[in-house]
Amino acid sequence: MEHSAHRAAHQRHEGHGRHLAGGVTWGAAAKATLHCLTGCAIGEILGKAIGTALMWGNVATMVLAIVLAFVFGYSLTLFAVRKAGLGLKTAIKVALAADTVSIVVMELVDNGIIALVPGAMDAHLDEILFWTSLLGGFVIAFLLTAPVNKWMIGRGKGHAVVHAYH
Repeated sequence: MEHSAHRAAHQRHEGHGRHLAGGVTWGAAAKATLHCLTGCAIGEILGKAIGTALMWGNVATMVLAIVLAFVFGYSLTLFAVRKAGLGLKTAIKVALAADTVSIVVMELVDNGIIALVPGAMDAHLDEILFWTSLLGGFVIAFLLTAPVNKWMIGRGKGHAVVHAYH
């Protein structure tokens, strides 16, 4: 059953992909980027809060935050496509195809910003610098990732893959 549903959705998506290639709106790109940002932000904030609270070093805290950003970023898509009826294996493939590039770009930008802001890597949870550098990194990451998502969706890649199952 899953295979035939997957094939039918793929056939619908092929036509949708041609339509998207003709013109993806910035609204669609922003929505996909906001979806990615939500998962990344949950993981980043949780990871940085845990690492900072446990007084881990900068590298260990950043690694935890990045890992959790990927986990939560993929999980949001995974849960949505599973709810749409996909089996776990297919849902994982869709989540990986939909979110990997977006999460990578977002994480590179966000963590790059935090690394470049003087003192941000050593800021604690109760300091304004911790929160302003983190949130500022999210804003800049959103602004730089949205065009990437627009380009990918226009080619039937990235978040466009998810639209076949909605």
